[in-house]
Amino acid sequence: MQTPFPTRAAITGVILAGGRSSRLGGLDKGLRPFAGRPLVEWVIAALAPQVDTLLISANRNLERYAGYGLPVVADLDPGFQGPLAGVRSAMRAATTAWLVTLPCDGPYPAPDLVARLLLALRTQAGDLAVATDGRRLQPVHALLPVALAADLETFLAAGERKLTRWYDRHRVALADLSDRPDCFANINTPDDAWALERRPP
Repeated sequence: MQTPFPTRAAITGVILAGGRSSRLGGLDKGLRPFAGRPLVEWVIAALAPQVDTLLISANRNLERYAGYGLPVVADLDPGFQGPLAGVRSAMRAATTAWLVTLPCDGPYPAPDLVARLLLALRTQAGDLAVATDGRRLQPVHALLPVALAADLETFLAAGERKLTRWYDRHRVALADLSDRPDCFANINTPDDAWALERRPP
């Protein structure tokens, strides 16, 4: 696949907030307070300086998310189908050729995430780029071309849901963020929040 190399203006930042949050008792993760403000606000603040366009992928509390002045896109299919369902909807809604995705439950995204993903994409000639913490892939921290929308539709139509299995169909460039381990710290349980709030970023 040949897709023009992205510029900042060609990238939409997508905050994935459409999960079920079962380990947080079903609470909407993005709206959960962390150190005095909802988690989604931490992600917006970190990602907004890196891209020209942002949107939020959410399946609940759509009006509250819309209060941030950003487009809010729900999954096309009901039932909390996972992050790829959010990516699919974001690809349909985006007016840019590329997306960069981040989860809503990590308060300390890397301030140079997009730059590092772009560098990996260029130097490794990838179809897409994904962050790694030096030990394993961090699949929701990714730079994805909208040109893969049809391929993603086919993948989902086959009943597949796993991000990494979809990535396996393509040439993946790896962006090493092992020097920024806290950028992958996320909140899945109340204990996670308690520990992270007591640890400096």
